[in-house]
Amino acid sequence: MIPIRVLIAEDEAPTRAALRLLLDHEPGIKVVAEAEDGAVAVRLAHDHRPDVVLMDVQMPGLDGLQAAERLREVPGDPRVIMLTTFDLDEYVFAALRNGAAGFLLKNSPPAEIVRAIRIAHRGDALLAPEVTGRLIGRFATAGAGSSWPVDRLTGRERETLRLVGQGLSNAEISEALFVTQTTVRTYVSRVLAKLSARDRAQLVVAAYESGLAGPGAAS
Repeated sequence: MIPIRVLIAEDEAPTRAALRLLLDHEPGIKVVAEAEDGAVAVRLAHDHRPDVVLMDVQMPGLDGLQAAERLREVPGDPRVIMLTTFDLDEYVFAALRNGAAGFLLKNSPPAEIVRAIRIAHRGDALLAPEVTGRLIGRFATAGAGSSWPVDRLTGRERETLRLVGQGLSNAEISEALFVTQTTVRTYVSRVLAKLSARDRAQLVVAAYESGLAGPGAAS
């Protein structure tokens, strides 16, 4: 089995060391590089072509948000997981909007960090459930100046987007809409294409910014 290649970008050496120790003992995961700031992370990503990047939001020089944007130009399109604390939520929202796969709190349990890497590598969105709604509800202005072309969506596709925005899984959406999970996957794929969204994380942002999810949204 080819291991998941991970780059750790974190300016605090003890935290980097702890993450590396955790991942070095995890089967199917290989740490290919470590970076102490965003600029080094971008350079090492070009050199090592990681599958997943664990990216601290706040780093000296080029911060995690700027680095995450530049990583979109790296061949192989590495998935970026932002590492954050509550007081930096606004930066993570911007990162999600610009293509990050999701985020984790820095104090997440080791098992959750490992799970996040595997989820991101599969191409799914990782959104810490205990803070996702609060984060996006705070920093996304529902319905105000949204640039997402939701008018292109059919009624069923809009409903799918609304449910994705609420954090529902495909299985839960299947139950809510009384359709098969295969049909739900088709709806999600169509919504991604019509909105030119990169992944499920951006669909959550789109749902909030367009007013389909969040406070005041129609049920």
